[in-house]
Amino acid sequence: MLQSLPSPVKGTFNYIALATNTFALCTPVFALSALKLLPNHTWRKACSIGCIKIAETWISINSTLQQSTLGTQYHITGGENLKYDGWYMVISNHQSWADILVLQSIFNKRMPFFKFFLKKELIYVPVIGLVWWALDYPFMRRYSKEFIAKHPELKGKDLEVTRKACEKFKYTPVSIMNFLEGTRFTKEKHLQQKSPYKHLLKPKSAGIAYAMNIMNEQINTLVDVTIHYPEGQISFWDFMSGKAKNIHVDIRTTNIPQELKLGDYENDAEFRTKFQGWISDIWQEKDDLLDRYKSN
Repeated sequence: MLQSLPSPVKGTFNYIALATNTFALCTPVFALSALKLLPNHTWRKACSIGCIKIAETWISINSTLQQSTLGTQYHITGGENLKYDGWYMVISNHQSWADILVLQSIFNKRMPFFKFFLKKELIYVPVIGLVWWALDYPFMRRYSKEFIAKHPELKGKDLEVTRKACEKFKYTPVSIMNFLEGTRFTKEKHLQQKSPYKHLLKPKSAGIAYAMNIMNEQINTLVDVTIHYPEGQISFWDFMSGKAKNIHVDIRTTNIPQELKLGDYENDAEFRTKFQGWISDIWQEKDDLLDRYKSN
């Protein structure tokens, strides 16, 4: 019945439902996050796990509501061997904010809760910024080469922040999620970059290289996700309105070469070239896969 509603009605309903679910489950998350301030490691860890359980419930409710109203068909290939108690590095192409809901719906409780690297400024987003902090999302401040040239005393500070953020992931299974393109794909950005790929922006390797180096003892598996919308690139509103009738998701798991987890990406030019080549090969395969999807 709900699936037969007009698209604007479905979109409005899903926006209200998402907001209601978010605000309802924020309260227990905020309560646990306050308790995390107590100086007891065991208690803080228990509160963090509690926050994750609440977040997984939030995802389950969202997915159930969206499936009942949208009826989107997910066509999933791969990912059969993922475990909830494992450590994973996850990468994906990025076309829409809907990608996040798609990924959450598919992987919720099949693998550890996703942790995204976020820009430090996002911690100030009302309500959600505090939720991200409570869920131990790593907030990063990336300095440009031009900025470092003017403020050399800050060189390496952004990497130290990344290192501290990842340290807490060594003790609880986690899926570190990274959109390597760094931004959503658009034709304008594609042309501006002069990207060598047909359907992707250029990948950024530094962040994933640093995270893999820090987590080298825990993370051995790369989960490479490719998302394709047959109806074409969609907006978040399009998704919430039910315009994405089918979504193809290809999941590939591969062992991360040990030598790529131990190098110095910033200071070792040879290692950096090798690491970028590895990422480029993965990105080319992803681009070829998207090309086949679009051709069919």
